Amino acid sequence: MSSDQSLIREALAAARLAGPRDVPIGAVVYGPDGTELARAANAREELGDPTAHAEILALRAAAARLGDGWRLENCTLAVTVEPCTMCAGAIVMARVGLLVFGAWEPKTGAVGSLWDVVRDRRLTHRPQVRGGVLAAECAAPLEEFFARQR
Repeated sequence: MSSDQSLIREALAAARLAGPRDVPIGAVVYGPDGTELARAANAREELGDPTAHAEILALRAAAARLGDGWRLENCTLAVTVEPCTMCAGAIVMARVGLLVFGAWEPKTGAVGSLWDVVRDRRLTHRPQVRGGVLAAECAAPLEEFFARQR
């Protein structure tokens, strides 16, 4: 669990890169050897792009860095919050080997809360999943962000 915690702590650092209008969610992709390939924060508001979730941006950058196609097999994605349906689908399609996430998201989560896209047996790829890592620590920036919005 301590290595999962280290991964999530780096995702929390990435979340701090989110602009003031973007929900502070961070994602980091690690290669098969454990080296960091990419990190990103949500940037939907900053970029005016509905797909600019931290996971999507990090997956795109990691694939570009690997330079040998879109498959991220044997890579690990660490993200501060349970991915939504779009991001869960992208994780499956990118063939990510392991997904580690922090806070559960009961309203939009697609890795067990609302749906379980990544473990759907009808799909051709199913990553390993470890959720709830440092959940309270990952939920805190979200709570602060939404409290400021009210």
